[in-house]
This record gives sequence, structure tokens and C-alpha cells, in this order.
Amino acid sequence: MQEVETIETILVLPSASPFSGFHGDYPREETPRFSHLDTDRNLDVTVRTLRIYAGGGGPAALDPFNAITGALSKALSSYYPLAGSLRRRSAGDRLEVYCAEGQGVPVTRASSRGTLAALNYLDDLGSAMVERLVTLFACGGFSLGMCVHHSFCDGAGSTLFLSAVAEIARGAVTPAVEPVWDRAALLGPRRPPRTEVDLTPVLRTAGRLSDPYGARDGGGAVVREYFHVSDVCLERLRTQLQEASGSSSFTTFEVLVAFIWKARFAARVPTGEKVKLAFSMSIRRLLKPGLPAGYWGNSCVPVYAQTTAGELVARPLWETAQLIKKSKRGVTEEYVRSFIDFQELHYADGITAGENVSGFTDWRHLGHSAVDFGWGSPVSVLSLSFKLLGSLEPCLLLPYPSVGGVKNGGFRALVCLAMDAMPAFREEMKGLAGVESRV
Repeated sequence: MQEVETIETILVLPSASPFSGFHGDYPREETPRFSHLDTDRNLDVTVRTLRIYAGGGGPAALDPFNAITGALSKALSSYYPLAGSLRRRSAGDRLEVYCAEGQGVPVTRASSRGTLAALNYLDDLGSAMVERLVTLFACGGFSLGMCVHHSFCDGAGSTLFLSAVAEIARGAVTPAVEPVWDRAALLGPRRPPRTEVDLTPVLRTAGRLSDPYGARDGGGAVVREYFHVSDVCLERLRTQLQEASGSSSFTTFEVLVAFIWKARFAARVPTGEKVKLAFSMSIRRLLKPGLPAGYWGNSCVPVYAQTTAGELVARPLWETAQLIKKSKRGVTEEYVRSFIDFQELHYADGITAGENVSGFTDWRHLGHSAVDFGWGSPVSVLSLSFKLLGSLEPCLLLPYPSVGGVKNGGFRALVCLAMDAMPAFREEMKGLAGVESRV
């Protein structure tokens, strides 16, 4: 790996302090409050992303580090909770934002003597050195790492924030979309809370468990690998599953997730143990009225499907895709409100999705690849995280890198899996090129 030299770390403060006029802590009654979707214990993780920019096309005299940090300072005046810090309430143990004068976001400037091409555009770089870095490369390109706790925002909210920074870096005075907080009001529990949808089959309470992942740590090293999914192979698989089902039509997500979920356990010794699929589903248009365009908090609910490992491997693939489709249909406004109320009623008990959870999330349509600070869109967007939705082995669907302005057909699946299972899983994934025997 080419050497990366850390030059400096600075604290970027909001350009116009939202705390002006206050002394000491931000007033308690004005403290921004999270929604119960933000504080879901299964989302008590830090999300780490990396964007790779090829360089060129931007102002020659402008340093990306200065451009981004200057725009970040202005954007933080509107997105000021990100300048705060997290702590837990003494009563109830929920996460809350602590805001005070003088807080900001740390940003590290680094440089490398290598080129992005020589480093394969960081596709194989999983080092913690890339976190929170703006790294400049010898070729003129740069990378931007971002590290944010999931309670502040999901993928869509993160894109809203970074898009605001990018707009300002390109010359805008204020973001085109005004950010909206109002989380406790828009997604708060009902009074009294009630669970019309029974969530106990998929969620459990396990005492005051502050880390739903910690109880299962130590189960072996987890590694990650990219798998390229072509449009041609995926369309062939979708057609075959629809023909095999006799009536159902399936989305890209349903088809691919069914394939990968099955491949995970086909790569292991199938057993009668329960296995669970968890994935995020947006509620922005599901609620009536819908969430405001500028809402940047968590706006997805987890959706679950479960079976046994043996049944998952043995059943026809179209039946698994059908199971996923059915779980999506069950997500109604009442499901959302019941999930929020379940969090209100049982948060202190420690809510967990249980064991053997395979988490999936789709980043292809969140606008990650459209964040342009003045040097064009990123050629690649990477995830550096291992934990999500209660799963230690998540899978993310990512847009394909675009190097030299050329976009490949299809997309990539970033799969996290136990090291000893990865070789067999790799063989299972080759089936995407010849799926006839697996339908």
C-alpha cells in the first residue's frame, strides 16, 4: 500500500454559531431530540463511507481540502447537531445530542505519493487510515472519508447533508433544500403507545443490552468482498424466477437478495436453526402526510423475513424471493407506528433482532454518486462498515465505479462474511452467470 501522510487535523466550527446568545450548554428545552427510529439499538453503529474523486475539471488554484472544509463550516450552521456529540440520558438510556459552544467536526488532511489508478481506486483499501480523511493523491484526485453515527442520519439523510456541503462548495449561498429536524414530532410514539402489528416474532428483548452486536462478537474474523452483478445475468435470473413462480413479478432487490441470502447458507452446513433476513425500507412516501423533503433523520424501518437454514437452501429460489416480497407488503403505516411504539415500550429492556441475521441495504438510488464539490461526481463510493441492522455480516448494493467517465452495466454487492465461509460463498456466487440449476 502506498504511504499516506497525515498533515493536520482541524476542528471545523459552524460559520454562524447556532449557539450564539447562550452560555454553557445549549438550553435543555432546545436540545434537538432524536426519533425512536434514530435510537433503534440495532442502528447503534458508526457508518463509515469513502468517496473517490478522480480530480480534474475543478478550479486549478483551489485545494479540495480548503473548499470542502469551508463549505462544511457554512453547512454546519444549518446542520448544527452534527457539530455536537452523543451521550446517553441518565433516565431511559436513550441517545441524545449534546450541543455547546465551541463544538465542531474534526477533519484530517492527508496526502499520498501514489495515484488512484495504482491503488485500484481504493477498492481494496480497508484501512482505518481513510476514516475522516481528505486525502490528496499524486494524480490530482482525492478521497473523502466520512464517519457519522447512524442516529444522526441514514443513507438518504447523509446524502442531503453532503449535497448541501457540495452546493456551497460550488458557490451556493445556502442549500437548495432546507434541512428539517422535527424528529420527535414527526416520528414520535403515539399516546398511549400501542402495537397493532405484533413484532415479537422478529424482535426480542434481552435485558439492558446496550450493544446488540457485542453478545455475538468473537465468532470468527469477518471479511468483505465485492461481487460484480451484471444487468444481463440479473435479468436472466429475474425472468427464470418469474416463469418458475407462474405469476409473480420480482424486483431487482428481491431477486438478488434472495440469491445472496441462499448462497450465504449454502456455503455453510445447512441446519435447522432459525435464520433471519433484515433490510431497510423507506417510509418517506408511506406516511400520510409524507416526510418533508428536507428531513434528514432516519426515514427507514427494518423489515424482516425468517426461515430455517435448511429450508432456505432446499427451497426453490423463487419461493425465497416471494417471501421477501411478502415481507415488504406487510410494511404499512400501522407497521411503522407499531415499530416506533415498540421502541417506546421496550427500549429499556434492550431490543435485538437476535442471532443469524443477514442484513441488506441498497445504496444504488440514494444519490451517493451525485455529490459534486466542483471536481465532478465521485468515481466510486465505498462502505467501510461491518455492522448494520443487527447483523455482523451485512451486504450493501452499491453503484458501479465510473472511471474515465465510463459506467459499467450493473452494480456491485459488497458482502461481509465469516472468513472461513467466503471461499465456498464465492463459488456459489459464480452461479449468477449460469442460474438455470438454481431456480
